[in-house]
Amino acid sequence: MSTPILRDSSTSLYEQIAHQLLEEIQRGAYEPSGKLPSEAALGQRFAVSRVTIRLAVGKLSDDGVVERKQGKGTFVAAKQVRHGLDALRSFHEALLLQGLKPSMRVLDHQLQPVPEALSGLFADAGHCLLLERLHFVDDEPIALGRSHLPAELANVLWREAEHRPIYSILESIIGSPVTRADMTIRAQEADRHLAQTLKVKRGAALLVMERTSYFADGRCCDRTTFFIRPERYAFVLSGVFKSGPAH
Repeated sequence: MSTPILRDSSTSLYEQIAHQLLEEIQRGAYEPSGKLPSEAALGQRFAVSRVTIRLAVGKLSDDGVVERKQGKGTFVAAKQVRHGLDALRSFHEALLLQGLKPSMRVLDHQLQPVPEALSGLFADAGHCLLLERLHFVDDEPIALGRSHLPAELANVLWREAEHRPIYSILESIIGSPVTRADMTIRAQEADRHLAQTLKVKRGAALLVMERTSYFADGRCCDRTTFFIRPERYAFVLSGVFKSGPAH
């Protein structure tokens, strides 16, 4: 049920309308398509001008609640994925823990000589497995993962195991748990291949997470670079201030 708009309120009309639309979005009123009514329909519903509706929708857009799609209308913005950096978990697991429905598709897997840049990580190995997997949320590509893994994983039937997290496969094949990972995060422009794969414009900014994982005995078991669409993904780290003498 709609809340009446108070025309003598100190809160402007467009802010009241934006707040009411936000409450409706949070209740799931516009699912499953996520499309909001047209500006004309909203103007008629609230008995206000189209300018007022445009201001209300603009506020929701500025707040990241909705997104305007040229020629298609206004839609509820896709939920942003939050990846905690204070726990060791796979990319796929981080998506599952948020109640999302992620999926993966294997794009390529091949045994190859260890690249010179990674020779220090895979010191005793002549070859490693290169694996590329595309991660989806709601059937929309969100990240491309490019992994270098121990050669022992070359015989994995990847088409059958493409929905299993890398860490789970590593532990089941190698028989040793993954206990540590170092991560770095940077930005990079999408080249032609990344743009086509992730369905973004060439030159668009991407988040790049580089993860190096290790078994309990110190051996490197995984070097993966994730190329991530930043509008759908955020890295989160919780910190605690340590008490100490004042400076």
